Amino acid sequence: MGKSDESINDEAYQALHEEECPAGDDRCPHLPRVKQLEEAIQQLSALVRTDELTGLYNFRYFNQAMGLEMERTHRSGKPCCLIMMDLDFFKKINDIHGHEVGNTVLSYTASLIRKTIRRLDIACRYGGEEFVLILPDTTLNHAVVFANRLRLIIGNSPIIANQQEVKVTASFGVGLYSNNPAFKLSVKEFTEKVDGFLYQAKQEGRNRVCHEAIEEAVAGVSSEERDLLLGGFLDTE
Repeated sequence: MGKSDESINDEAYQALHEEECPAGDDRCPHLPRVKQLEEAIQQLSALVRTDELTGLYNFRYFNQAMGLEMERTHRSGKPCCLIMMDLDFFKKINDIHGHEVGNTVLSYTASLIRKTIRRLDIACRYGGEEFVLILPDTTLNHAVVFANRLRLIIGNSPIIANQQEVKVTASFGVGLYSNNPAFKLSVKEFTEKVDGFLYQAKQEGRNRVCHEAIEEAVAGVSSEERDLLLGGFLDTE
């Protein structure tokens, strides 16, 4: 009587972890199963950290990545920035055009984000119509410039869905994180802080970028550190 698939999978999994089936050894009877298991593990890992609709990283992955980036900032002294963005009047889009068009808007926005960010940046769907972008080794000035650039790209890229043109705008909040002791915040605290700037952008009329006051961003730092954090800050709004 032959072995069941479950039994063979168990043996292959054991071989994988006990290194009884080294990669490239064609004589190993479990090699095909081991390769299948490795592919399945990779697929499951991607599912756990990826948003199904947009293909961006999800909320769970954002929390992990933001925490790691904040730790890296404290070790290296190089600042990082967080951008939170929210599509304006998205509920109205769903109400007028339907949820299928709404999903198309979200997917298209995600594609614009992917085309705009750098390789080292991390883009996530935070939930609903809200997205977050982690920008490592980035000054406040550069983050604000980037947010405004993305805002203009989204606003000037109408979406054609079901033979209808759907115009979309977005509001942005931008926050700076540094190794300044005053910035010793948790991921939750820092995210809530930046979310406050996003809320401000929506309260002030939407389709704009709001960020923390320069005085707050450089409180208690030297002139050299100020330049490092701000990056020659100019008001780009």
